Amino acid sequence: MRHSLANFLLPVGAIVAALGLFGVFVWFAGFSPLEVWLLLFKGAFGDWYSWQNTLQRAAPLMLTALCVAIPARAGLTVIGGEGAVVLGGLACAGLAQGLPLPANTAGTVMVCLAAAAAGGLWITLAGWLRQYRGINETISSLLLAYVAIGLFKHLVEGPLRDPSSLNKPSTFSLAEGLRIGGIAGSDVHWGLVIGVLACLATGLWMRITPSGFALRVVGGNPRAAQLVGLPASKLILLACALGGACAGVAGAIEVAAVHTNANAALIAGYGYAGILVAFIARQHPVAIIPVAILFGGFGAAGSLLQRRLGLPDASVLVLQGIAFVLILASEALRDVDWKTFFARINRFGPSEPSPIPLPQDKP
Repeated sequence: MRHSLANFLLPVGAIVAALGLFGVFVWFAGFSPLEVWLLLFKGAFGDWYSWQNTLQRAAPLMLTALCVAIPARAGLTVIGGEGAVVLGGLACAGLAQGLPLPANTAGTVMVCLAAAAAGGLWITLAGWLRQYRGINETISSLLLAYVAIGLFKHLVEGPLRDPSSLNKPSTFSLAEGLRIGGIAGSDVHWGLVIGVLACLATGLWMRITPSGFALRVVGGNPRAAQLVGLPASKLILLACALGGACAGVAGAIEVAAVHTNANAALIAGYGYAGILVAFIARQHPVAIIPVAILFGGFGAAGSLLQRRLGLPDASVLVLQGIAFVLILASEALRDVDWKTFFARINRFGPSEPSPIPLPQDKP
């Protein structure tokens, strides 16, 4: 019970502290912290228009957070989801451009599967390098993300470029039948449903299936996993493949529901923001859903801060950065025995009056 309470209170406390430090930051810039906090809330959740922007941004965050959370359950720290996102979007646009696909739901599923395959293979490469070459997956996945972005720019600005895209190089636009539409005529696309279902399905898989339990054993105690004969390497590669596939689908959703083609706007930092979402959610797939909505709201509120106060739209990135640092710092407090800590403080408090009278100075 105490451990669960700490898992909840420490991230919440870190977010509150991040908002407080962000208020200090904007105060030094000459703005009222209270006004900034109110605008953050209003821009994220103030009305239906704000909610639509928030939920649009939350959909890819859920999937990129899974790219971190699933390998983390296998004991890996993968932070290269941005590479899987851009390659997933590129695979989505490239398949539609290279093959005559049916302009219906089946075609949409095909481009999403192509994106999942591209993202899954890319993150699996980082897992393979860790298992069979001893290369740290944190470093390799991050470097592979830069390789993926370079490959994306080369293909979008070269072989796959639409000649009519002059100032903003992009691929050919997806056919209308391949695009992912809005829910009930709103601006919130069906990618949100995909993200929520992916989080719920991953949570159930890890909780009730033998393979999900085996994955958690590998991540929690690799030596015990080896002693009972679990295929640790296969499970680690499976976790990387599933996480990368989720990030790849996030790229496909951005192409099919938002941009309609692959262009530089796809490199929006969702892969890096997903790291923060996964850490705050403690790598729990179901907890990712509300955290992604919260940080989607922060991103949506950036434009309102720019319009009302003249702050840069990217100022919310400062808030995200502060939150990330405080989340990491809060991990050091997770195993603190607060009862013993406060007992030691009280021990060094004001001492009781001595029973032996002390000599008094004479006037």
